[in-house]
Amino acid sequence: MNDFFSHLKTYRLIVFALLSLWVKTVFVSLIGFNLHIESFLDLLLILFNPIGSLMLLVGFSFYFFKRIKPILLVIIIGVATGLLYGDLLYFRFYSDFVTVPILFQFKNVGGIGPSTFELMSKWDLLLLSDIFLFGWLVMGKWRESVCVTSRWKLAYSGISLLILFITIGLGLLKSPYLFAESYDREQMVKSVGPYNYHLYDIGIAVTMPITNMMASESDTESSIKYTKSKKQNESDLFGVAKGKNLILVSMESTQNFVINEKVNGEEITPFLNSLIKESFYFTNVYDQTAQGKTSDAEFMIDTGLYPLSSGSAFVRKPDNHFKSLSHLLKREKDYYAAVFHGNDRTFWNREMMYDSLGYDRYYSKRDYSVTEENSVNYGIKDIPFFQQTVSYLEEVPQPFYTRIITLTNHFPFLLEEKDQYIEAAATSEDVVNRYVTTVRYEDEAIKTLFDKLKENGMYDDTVVVLYGDHYGISEKYEEGVFELLGQEDNPVNHSKLQQVPLIIHVPGQQERRIETIGGEIDIRATVLHLMGIKTKNTLSFGHSLFTRDENHPVIFRDGDFITGKYIFKDNVCYDKKSEKAARDSLCEPFKETVRKELRMSDDIVYGDLLRFLE
Repeated sequence: MNDFFSHLKTYRLIVFALLSLWVKTVFVSLIGFNLHIESFLDLLLILFNPIGSLMLLVGFSFYFFKRIKPILLVIIIGVATGLLYGDLLYFRFYSDFVTVPILFQFKNVGGIGPSTFELMSKWDLLLLSDIFLFGWLVMGKWRESVCVTSRWKLAYSGISLLILFITIGLGLLKSPYLFAESYDREQMVKSVGPYNYHLYDIGIAVTMPITNMMASESDTESSIKYTKSKKQNESDLFGVAKGKNLILVSMESTQNFVINEKVNGEEITPFLNSLIKESFYFTNVYDQTAQGKTSDAEFMIDTGLYPLSSGSAFVRKPDNHFKSLSHLLKREKDYYAAVFHGNDRTFWNREMMYDSLGYDRYYSKRDYSVTEENSVNYGIKDIPFFQQTVSYLEEVPQPFYTRIITLTNHFPFLLEEKDQYIEAAATSEDVVNRYVTTVRYEDEAIKTLFDKLKENGMYDDTVVVLYGDHYGISEKYEEGVFELLGQEDNPVNHSKLQQVPLIIHVPGQQERRIETIGGEIDIRATVLHLMGIKTKNTLSFGHSLFTRDENHPVIFRDGDFITGKYIFKDNVCYDKKSEKAARDSLCEPFKETVRKELRMSDDIVYGDLLRFLE
């Protein structure tokens, strides 16, 4: 026992570094990431899984030296803390974990700005306290450098690796499909720890380019067979919009709960509420975006493929071959395709990706009159943006297919008082309160678009599709939404908040309320159905929402899914009707479909398999 405490004292620098990093990692995992504890094994994994990787990391302070290097230990603690804090900030808004590709598209997820500072907390200083304490100790009473024997290094490394392998084994015991479902990053972090997860993520990023090099035409066979097997039923609405102009409006961060909702007796979306009374309104469409957010929504709608689990296809795969919505419309009736967006051309790498998707013209920030007065947050406000966009639309050859991407309703939801058409809500979350005002402004901007289309004579011959691109209120702030709606905070209601509005306005068609469940990946097939274009042999995974099978799951990029009766979230099966956890066996039949579609979609994108269909 005396020898044990003697070694602890001798190597107290190492013990302090390991203990401080372990404590903060476990604390952030349980409190910051709010990892769901379903069993004692889950808790054991969270407590145990950082140890091996932290031991290996801390070992770099003496592996290649005869003595422990205190300054290296300070740097190691700082790097590990920085990685953990970066994950925490990212998780607070996106409910996800940082990946290698997202680091190369940092500016697309906000960079360092108002969005980031909104996510910080004064309690975050606790994560840095040990760094300052350790620095003070090594500069003072622990300044001495301890000699480390080769035998001790070998024993330390062996124990570290043993613990690491035990961690992976326990993770596989908990989740046999752990690596096959690596897109479920919460499961990965819970099973093997945040540091091991990042090592695995780096390995995937390094080896992924090989997939493209090794792909061959035979790799498309299973995907073709699977997508061909989907039923392509037609409804009475097939072709009702054939030959008309098509405008897709991407409504930034717009969730479905704002539709027909009031604050202080005033409607949040009065124009959209009136529009759905003469449109097709889809009430159960879910946000399926991943780390690419708005670009993921664009990708799904244009291609009918799932977004990548890590990073954005717009950034990672702009040179791929695609069978996009614009390609199909051009093939059918020589449509002119254009995109209108008030941001920089390089944002989400749109300039390159739009070429691959077959767009003829990209109207970006440089095409607009953008001033300090008509801008807020991420760029030009929606009302002047729509006003200028319609003037460009009048010059575009018809029939046209255009995508219009709004900006104002973007986190952290900033808006001058002069542009507020409604009073802010009065919930306990300021982000939610501000969100109400920016959504109301967006609604007024969309009214401007319709008014302008009527003024220039385009309205009667134009189909307008309005969709929410992704959630605006992250899980961190959802308490304010539940307060606004008077709902209970539970997994089922959380899933309902992931619904985004989808409104398709076809002039002359009567109102229809479609309650079929679906996702953004289904918007393309639905639009093509209205345009009278068959979608066979296009290697896409979407279904027309007019004929979609209720039993086919709506699949999310992390492996969660929703069916007509069940919600599978965080590896727990819930009954939608009772809003309580149900037997896992009730969700089991859908899991293979989820794995199959996500794997096939990834194979198509990473292997650029559509090049073999040309």
